[in-house]
This record gives sequence, structure tokens and C-alpha cells, in this order.
Amino acid sequence: MRAPETPVAVRATDLSLRYHSSSQVTRAVAVDGADFTIAAGEILAVVGETGSGKSTLARAVALQADLHGDRRAPRISGGSLKVLGQEVRGISRRRRERLQPSVGFLRQEAGQHLSPRLTVEENIIEPIYAIDRRFDRLAAGEAAATLLDTVNLPLSMLDAMPHELSKGQRQRVAIARSLVLEPAVFVADDPTAGIDVTVRAHILDVIAQLQERRAFAALIVTADLAEVRRITDRVAVMQQGRIVGIGRMDEVFQDPLHPYVRRLGESLGALQEAP
Repeated sequence: MRAPETPVAVRATDLSLRYHSSSQVTRAVAVDGADFTIAAGEILAVVGETGSGKSTLARAVALQADLHGDRRAPRISGGSLKVLGQEVRGISRRRRERLQPSVGFLRQEAGQHLSPRLTVEENIIEPIYAIDRRFDRLAAGEAAATLLDTVNLPLSMLDAMPHELSKGQRQRVAIARSLVLEPAVFVADDPTAGIDVTVRAHILDVIAQLQERRAFAALIVTADLAEVRRITDRVAVMQQGRIVGIGRMDEVFQDPLHPYVRRLGESLGALQEAP
């Protein structure tokens, strides 16, 4: 008897993304013909050089593409993107609003964008009240406390203001906030950007531990290939808007055909050999 297949949480088929622009230069394709899947409970790390399309791809999976009335958002210009079975291309505002709570999004340097006028607890539970203003206050507070403990911060910080926290602590609060609705899909765009090198590993460990406990599907963008192994061994390599390598790290870098993948593999090998 065959074991049941793991459900697919995210599926991109020949996906292309562009930005609105009157200029031919800036209207170039940001993501060109991407194909990948992320199964439920699986993490896919996306790596590549600056401008390779990583963040644009992350925004699309986080339902931040094809936003009605927002010309700064990327638009799906070709192919298909399905998140939790829902086609994102041309999605209506109502369907997006229904789907959004199931997709957590940690934007770049999210810790720097916490509301300065709200306490840590209020920042964490704000997404709950954006959906349901009548949500039980005690239950919300318990959720905030549980998440703060999960991201390895003391409960005494619940009443703290963001400016009283270090950059790494604010990033952990942002992680808690992005997961407070218990999403089935989690997207993190370079979660260690701007964080002190001594703290980066802890941030990634927090994400990996949360993913293991909650079994959500995740797409994690990172600029550092050496960080990938802390969270997953499945990776997609992007260059100039295209996925030029995808699979388990050992498979992707063992016998690479694309020169960029080969260079990345060589740099990873050098890091592993370093004392």
C-alpha cells in the first residue's frame, strides 16, 4: 500500500513577475519562469546575489503581489502561483483577505518596523485584532506570552517598548508577531539582514525550532549560503530572475551545470574547509 503523498502548500509553475513602470529599463522581468513546490511542513531556502529576484519571489508567495491599487507591488505577468490551493494570479481582494491569515510574512528588517507606540505584547497580538476586534484579551495575552517564550525572550519584555530592545530582540518579536495567527505558510525575507553576526545563528535557530514544532511550510530568503544548513538542506539558487539550481544542497552543488551554482558551491566548500 502506497503512503499518502504530503500535500503541496506552495506551487509555482512557469511563474514570472514584473513591476509596474513606464520605463523599459525598470519594467524588466524580476522573476522569470520559476518552477518549484513547497510541501506542507517543508522549508525551502532561496539564495542568490543581490537583485536576483529572491525578495520579489518571497513577496509573491506572501500574497504581496497583484495588490489592487498598489503599483509598487510586483504583478504576476505569466504562469501560475498557488498558495494553499488558491491561485494568486488575479485573486480578488475578498479571497486574498480570507487567505492572508494563513500566510505569515517576515519582511526584511521586520524588527525595525514594529510600532514604536505599542508594547511588545501589543505588537505581537496586533494581527489578531486586525481580523477580530472582539477577540478575547486574555487569550491574546496568553498567545503573546507563549510566543515570546518560544522565541527565547523573557516574559518581562511583554510590557517593554521596542526602543528598549536590541536589534536582535526586536527581530525575535517580529518573528513572534508574524506567527501569532499560526499560519500554514511562513515567508521570511532575509531574516538576519542587519543583525549582528553573533546573533544571526540564534535567529535562524528560532525559526527552525518554531517550524519543527508547528510544521508550517516555509520559504526563507537568505544571502548567506552557509546559513542554509541551519534551517534546511533544500535550496533554490536564483540568478537574474531565474532559478538555476534547486534540490537538496548536496545534489545541487555536487555536479553543477550552471557556472553561478558552481561558484557558490566552491565558496561553500571553502567555508567548510576553513578552520
